[in-house]
Amino acid sequence: MEKWIQNYDPLGSLASGMPTYLLSALVAAIPLYLLFYLLAVKKTPGHKAALAGTLISILLAIFVWKMPVSMAISSTVMGAAFGIFPIIWIVITAVWVYNTTVESGEFEIIKHSLAGLTDDRRLQAIFIAFAFGSFIEGTAGFGTPVAITAAMLVGLGFEPLYAAGICLIANTAPVAFGAIGVPIVTAATTSGLDVNHISAIVGRQLPFLSVIVPFWVCCTMCGFKKSLEVMPALLVSGLCFSFSQFAFSNFHGPYLPDVMSALITIVGLVILLKFWKPKNVWHFPGEQASMVIKKYKPSEVLRAWSAYIILAIMVFIWGLTTFKNLGFVKGCNISIEWPALHQMVVKTIPIVTAETDYSAIYSFNLFAAGGTAIFLSGLMASLLMPNYGIDKALACFFRTIKQLRFPIMTIAMILGLAYVMNYSGMSSTLGLAFTKTGAWFPLFAPLLGWLGVFLTGSDTSSNALFSSLQRTTAEAIGMDPNLAVASNSSGGVTGKMISPQSIAVATAATNMIGKEGNLFRFTIFHSLAMTVVVCLITLLQAYWLSWMLP
Repeated sequence: MEKWIQNYDPLGSLASGMPTYLLSALVAAIPLYLLFYLLAVKKTPGHKAALAGTLISILLAIFVWKMPVSMAISSTVMGAAFGIFPIIWIVITAVWVYNTTVESGEFEIIKHSLAGLTDDRRLQAIFIAFAFGSFIEGTAGFGTPVAITAAMLVGLGFEPLYAAGICLIANTAPVAFGAIGVPIVTAATTSGLDVNHISAIVGRQLPFLSVIVPFWVCCTMCGFKKSLEVMPALLVSGLCFSFSQFAFSNFHGPYLPDVMSALITIVGLVILLKFWKPKNVWHFPGEQASMVIKKYKPSEVLRAWSAYIILAIMVFIWGLTTFKNLGFVKGCNISIEWPALHQMVVKTIPIVTAETDYSAIYSFNLFAAGGTAIFLSGLMASLLMPNYGIDKALACFFRTIKQLRFPIMTIAMILGLAYVMNYSGMSSTLGLAFTKTGAWFPLFAPLLGWLGVFLTGSDTSSNALFSSLQRTTAEAIGMDPNLAVASNSSGGVTGKMISPQSIAVATAATNMIGKEGNLFRFTIFHSLAMTVVVCLITLLQAYWLSWMLP
C-alpha cells in the first residue's frame, strides 16, 4: 500500500477570496456541528449522536480529504479500540467499585459519615467533586475522577443532572496536571520545549481559574446569595488549591500539583469545619431538609471508606513513573503497529517542518492500566465488606458492564471520530484556520486546546495534536512559544466538561444513559465562559502582563 500525504486545505481552490484554510475548516467542523445539534438541540442519546458524527467524519475524510478508504476505516477502528482500552476499562471499574459499595451497604455508612462532617450539599460537593476529584485526577485522569465522584454524589442523594454537571465543572481545575503531569509532559515532548518551563506558565494561568471554581460550582448549584453563606469554605478551598497549584507547578514540576493541592485543600476544609459551620444547611429544593444521621464506630467508618482509600493508594502507585518502569510492568506491554495505518499517513508542512510519517501504535498493557488499579482495589475492598466477598463483587462487575453498554458504544465511537479526524488531517485543518489570526493569535491559542479536548476528551491528546503547531505559529508571529504551548493545555481544561467522551462517562456514572443532551446543555455555558477567562489571561500575558511569565 502506498503512503498517503495529508492535505490540509482540500477546498482551497474553491475558496476564491476567502482566507487560506477557512472553507476547508468550515467543512471539517461539520461533525462537530452535527454533534452539537444532536446533543444540545435535539437531545439525542449519546450513542446515536456519536454514530452519526463518526459516519459523517468518515465520509468527509474519504470524499473531501481524499483519504484512502482502508486508512479511514482503520483509523476509526483504532480510535474505537483506544476508547475500549484504556478509557472504557477505567469507566467500568470506577462505576463497579461504587456499585459494590451500594450493594454491600457500605455506601450508607459513607453517606452518614460524610453527613456527620457536613450535611450541607454545597460543602459535600466541594469535598467530593472538587477536592477528592482533583486527587483522583492527579493520580489517574482520563475520566476516572468524574466517574467516581459523580457516582458518589448520586449515592449521597444529589440529583443526577447536578451530580454529573458539577463534577464536570469542578474537574477543570486539575486537568492540565492530571495523571501525574502527563498532559504537560506530552506538550513538552511534542513541542520540543522545556517541561518545567511549560509547567511554570500553566501554573501562572490556571490558579486564576482554580481559585474561583469552588464558588462557580456552588453558584451553579444554589445561586449567588446562597453561595455567600459558605464563603469561608469556598475561600479556603479555592485559595488552598490555587496557591498549592502555583507553588508545586513552579518550584517542583508538573508531577505533583494536583495530588498535593487536593490533599492540602482537604486538610484545610477539615480544619475549617472544626471551628466553623454554615448557619443554614442547604439541600436541593424539594429534598428532605435533613437526614437522621446514624452514628457508626470508627472501625466501621474506616471499613466503609476502605474501597476509596485503597483505590486512591493503588491509583497513586500506578501513576508513579517508578512503578511504570518496573521490569515486569514494562514486560507486559503489547505494542501493535496498527494495520493499514502505521506510518502510512504522512504529515507535511506547515503542521511539521518536513514530511513525517504518522505513527499508529496501539499499546495494550492490562497490568499497567489505571482501570486495573481500580479493579484490584475493588477486589481487595470486597474482602473487607461484611457478607459480600469476591464472588458477589464479580457478579456485580458483569451487571455493571451490562448497565454501561450504551456509554461503551458512545465512547468507542467518539474516539473513532477523533482518530479519523486526526489521521485524515481534518483536525489540523481546524487548527491551521486559527493560526490566521495574526497578532490576535494569543487570544485564540487556548481555543485550539479547547477544540482538541472537545474532539478527543483528553488534554493529553489535545497537547499531542496541537503543541507543535502552537510553537510554530507563536515563533512566526513573535509570541513566546512556551506561552502558546502552555495555553493549549490551559485552554483544554475548559473543553473537558463538554467533550462527548466526558459526558458519556458522567451519564454512565449517574445512570442518566440517553440524557447526554441534557448534560451537554447544562455544561456548555460554563465551558465557554471559562474558556473566555483563559483566552483573556493568555492575551494579557502575551503583551501587557508578560512580566508574569518565568
